[in-house]
Amino acid sequence: MKIDAIVLAGGRGVRMGSRTPKQYIDIKGKPMLYYSLAAFEESFVDNVILVCNEGEEDHCRKEIVIKYGLNKVNKIVSGGKERFDSVYNGIMASSGCDYIYIHDGARPLVSQYILDRCQHYVEKYRAAVAAHPAKDTIKIADENRFISSTPDRDKVWIMETPQVFEYGLARSAYEKLMASRNRLKEAGVNVTDDTMVIKMFEDVDSYLVENPYCNIKVTKPDDLIIAEALM
Repeated sequence: MKIDAIVLAGGRGVRMGSRTPKQYIDIKGKPMLYYSLAAFEESFVDNVILVCNEGEEDHCRKEIVIKYGLNKVNKIVSGGKERFDSVYNGIMASSGCDYIYIHDGARPLVSQYILDRCQHYVEKYRAAVAAHPAKDTIKIADENRFISSTPDRDKVWIMETPQVFEYGLARSAYEKLMASRNRLKEAGVNVTDDTMVIKMFEDVDSYLVENPYCNIKVTKPDDLIIAEALM
């Protein structure tokens, strides 16, 4: 069995308010991106495909991959305008595998536990995603920012990464997405995560793998403080 992982590192860090793209911001002496890559380096995953901003490939290779001895990173490719463009580039860069992990490089606290549990469930259900139940009451807003409805909190889950799929399933879904992107844009459909693509184009539901550990996505300065404290 062969397992690949795509690590997405194409953000610009606009909400972080930093000139440095957030994935390269220092946490405890190393760039944030290092920690996600190191988690896969230490795992059962065979190969890692790093997707970065165009023009940053050499920086990632020299200052992260080579510098820290991340031997499983065997390909570095450029991303695209949208997140799904970057995922597609990563999928197409794979030489083929049984299962593929898709992970945000801005989630440096990903654990071996959740990688293992996701693998267990993807083998069972073809699609699995790290997630946690919502603690707060969730409200759905209308276009004027007034509350329009309140979903049952017991059925609301917060999505994380990794999101893991059979490789053939993910590749087929993303090829169909790319062929339909103009139609979806005209219809106002905003593709925000991989489980949505798998459901939309392959009609496969993803199993929610409850993650008991903090797997925060670093987006704003406060997130950086929290991630560093937890680390």
